[in-house]
Amino acid sequence: MHVPDGFINAPVSVAAGVAAAAAVAVSLRGARRELDERTAPLAGLVAAFIFAVQMLNFPVAAGTSGHLLGGALAAILVGPYTGVLCVSVVLLMQGILFADGGLTALGVNITVMGVVTVVTAHLLFRGLLRLLPPTRRSVTTAGFVAALLSVPASAAAFTAVYAVGGTTDVSLGKVLTAMVGVHVLIGIGEAVITAATVGAVIAVRPDLVHGARGLATPLKLRVDGALVDAPATAPQPAAAGGSTKKVWATGLVTALVLAGFVSFYASADPDGLEKVAADNGIDAKAEEHAAAGSPLADYGVKDVEDARLSGGLAGVIGVGVTVVAGTGIFWAARRRTSDEPTATSAQVV
Repeated sequence: MHVPDGFINAPVSVAAGVAAAAAVAVSLRGARRELDERTAPLAGLVAAFIFAVQMLNFPVAAGTSGHLLGGALAAILVGPYTGVLCVSVVLLMQGILFADGGLTALGVNITVMGVVTVVTAHLLFRGLLRLLPPTRRSVTTAGFVAALLSVPASAAAFTAVYAVGGTTDVSLGKVLTAMVGVHVLIGIGEAVITAATVGAVIAVRPDLVHGARGLATPLKLRVDGALVDAPATAPQPAAAGGSTKKVWATGLVTALVLAGFVSFYASADPDGLEKVAADNGIDAKAEEHAAAGSPLADYGVKDVEDARLSGGLAGVIGVGVTVVAGTGIFWAARRRTSDEPTATSAQVV
């Protein structure tokens, strides 16, 4: 759902940019409370994973495809504030390096694809957890529903932005119906990917899943043929803060394989926004991307003739750049938090 240049007029694009900048600033402050020495590097990995999976367009209807937005996944894995930052990093890398999503529309994209999806998913996820039993399965179930509904919410948000600042005169009712309709289908794919990823992580390291904090499955012991809860004990090292190197390495390899190899088999059909735009004339004033001449534009390496190799190299580069940029940002945010008590103590002394 990357909005290109020319879809939204300049005043609304600027306003969306201001709103996105404010959201990022608030998220930077909030992320300091969500991140610790274990989750800071994993947040960068989440951003890289979202980048990789967004390259995997899947068919949803005749001539239409969709891809992960990632807001729900990020919110559940690393928290809502950090989640907004994860999606923002991905969108920034895509816009600058790969000419995907207009640079003048970056604020619109961060607001619609990042803030709206994360906030919607987070509120739904937390609301559902209050109604469901406090189990790991409930986390996965709530994540599925939250991801599913966050996508049409994002589509509705785009329609609202277009109603205010659209550059063509189109029937907003038709646009809203078409956008929400196709993105409900895309939301199913989003929900499956989100639930599968959260389920995989929670199965091996539930302590690293932000949305699963506070949940614990009691250890069962068989006593006289019956299963009973084991006595409460101190947390085991793995749950209390064991090494995340294995999880990080596995996640990075998975992202590299998805972006470098599996992406070659992604659907070539236009995504939901592109299809709706073409069918309703929204793209009448679309402009060429400012980074159209980038060596990595359109997810291919310039001057590499083999399509499979070109796309694979671009995907690997994208994952590498995103994980480095994301990890750097999250480590910086975490370090500033760690330094604050020291600075305060020095002032008191």
